[in-house]
Amino acid sequence: MPYIQRAGFTGHLAFAIAASAVGSAFQHGYNTGVVNAPQTVIEQFINQTHYDRTGEPMEDGSITIIWSLAVSIFCVGGMIGGLLTAVIANKFGRKGGLLLNNVFVIVAAVLMTFSKPSKSYEMIIAGRFFIGISSGLAAGLTPMYLSEISPAHLRGATGTTYQLVVTISIVLANVLGLPQVLGTDQLWNYLLGFTIVATVFQVCTLPMCPESPKFLLLNRGRDIQAQEALTWLRGVIEVHDEMDEMRAEGETMKSQPQVTLTDMFTNPLLRMPLIISLMVMMSQQLSGINAIIFFSTDIFKSAGLSQDVALYATLGMGVVNVMMTFTSLILVERSGRKTLHLFGLIGMDVVTVVITVCMVFKDQVTFLSYVSIFLVIAFVVFFATGPGSIPWFLVAELFGQGPRPMATSIAVGVNWFANFIVGVTFLPISSALGPYTFLVFTVILTGFALFTYKKVPETKNKTVDEMTAFFRQKIYQ
Repeated sequence: MPYIQRAGFTGHLAFAIAASAVGSAFQHGYNTGVVNAPQTVIEQFINQTHYDRTGEPMEDGSITIIWSLAVSIFCVGGMIGGLLTAVIANKFGRKGGLLLNNVFVIVAAVLMTFSKPSKSYEMIIAGRFFIGISSGLAAGLTPMYLSEISPAHLRGATGTTYQLVVTISIVLANVLGLPQVLGTDQLWNYLLGFTIVATVFQVCTLPMCPESPKFLLLNRGRDIQAQEALTWLRGVIEVHDEMDEMRAEGETMKSQPQVTLTDMFTNPLLRMPLIISLMVMMSQQLSGINAIIFFSTDIFKSAGLSQDVALYATLGMGVVNVMMTFTSLILVERSGRKTLHLFGLIGMDVVTVVITVCMVFKDQVTFLSYVSIFLVIAFVVFFATGPGSIPWFLVAELFGQGPRPMATSIAVGVNWFANFIVGVTFLPISSALGPYTFLVFTVILTGFALFTYKKVPETKNKTVDEMTAFFRQKIYQ
């Protein structure tokens, strides 16, 4: 791993990455996957709670509505958290914002853990909302902090750790949610409350790490503290080159007015990278990865696997996702962001076409069911290679210190909104189109691939000034 071993990757930097990414991305991933396995037992709890209150069982439709609300409100909270990123990042700092964000996790964990003894499914919904806010903030603050504490040649690998922790957390949530572990009628509330473990880790470790040197210097004007933070992260005293680079960026900031929300959409120098950020974020959520996960168990069962084995095969998909995200962490500094993202989009695009053919003709041609298993795994591989991780940190690389928090807020908010839209519309679309559902994603992925090829710049090893010059040149072309 030569790109990890080069100068700049120190024990202190690794510690700061772990403290920020593990403590925050865990909430995002764990609470995305934790509701899958215990759905039946929680729906039974909702029904029993209603019966205890009214003496009558709840109708199936009402149970479905309450459960859907508990699941989807996570994305609503995520949108709110994402949109709050700029305010929190500028007022409390990147590290300070991450520490403050743990308050939402504590509130959520208490609500969800005590929902069962309190016989209140409303507490589950409220807990999911608060943990959604926390996850939205984490998705904005963590990649920003990671980008600002990393040397240029490690920004991609460091940024990918956010998605790596997300994928690991999803697998952990699915394992803990098995009936043999915590996914039981007696323990499901502890499964939901387990999310507080990462908060304990972060509260114990992140205070030992410095605030972002860029934030200290450019936002607070604390030159000495910024240099001390950079020295701690790099493990060397000679950090003058990086300090000079940050000071140059600071001089550029002084000559520009403070960025407003209106500026993000009206200033051509900001609008172009913002559009790129939004498109890349949407390409992640609208790629069809949720559809693949939804259909995976049915695809495995159609190939002759039993229900239990199919569930474990779906769990294995999560492991593949982790492995390929780790591979992406290594490749991103070798191949570049644009190349990996485009490779992933084109690969998924091809898979959606072939898997549609397999699903349509699987009853006539038996071996196509087995081909579908390979295609499901291939889709996950292509997703994890680029689109799964790159959008989270690409935004921070496209913008300077001034507009970065605002741009991150908008981009993360749109990411969660796209996630919400997929969650709300996917079941009706799949019911209407059946095996042809993936053709919708074929069209979407083709559009995103063309946009990435034509509009998305390569940011590997590029400074903020270089990216600004790139967009200025594009404006006058």
